[in-house]
Amino acid sequence: MDKKLEKALQEQIKNELYSAYLYLSMASYADTSNLPGFGHWFKVQAKEEHAHAMKFYVYLIDRGVRVLLQAIPEPDAEFASCLDLFEGALTHEKKVTAMIEKLCLLADEAKDYATLAFLQWFITEQIEEEKNANAILEDLKKLKAGPSAGLMMLDRELAKREG
Repeated sequence: MDKKLEKALQEQIKNELYSAYLYLSMASYADTSNLPGFGHWFKVQAKEEHAHAMKFYVYLIDRGVRVLLQAIPEPDAEFASCLDLFEGALTHEKKVTAMIEKLCLLADEAKDYATLAFLQWFITEQIEEEKNANAILEDLKKLKAGPSAGLMMLDRELAKREG
């Protein structure tokens, strides 16, 4: 495997684990704000991000590359509101999309078609990730993100997420 691509894939494991940490931090804010549905949604999201990291891990191992884990930065811990949480989540998912697209460019430059095929799943996944975060963000904007019956209804809806 091209060394530049290998290094970037190793870094993506760290990035995906950071995403899991960030979403756990967001879950903690929601849980301690007495919004367990929001907390549940973010914990499921954290679990998904961990699974994404493991996909990269297994892929590298399958390609004969030893995975070298990197330090995970501390995530943000202060949030102003549920609106702030989802604005942050959408912004973060857009950053992850850009990271995946950069990996695709590196794989293309290296003519590593196996990695390009592997990354296609993540391209599709990022469309869903951005769509989901944006849909909730738009609902929160409609509610004006203040304490209301609507916010509580949305919280109960988020609690139903499978995971």
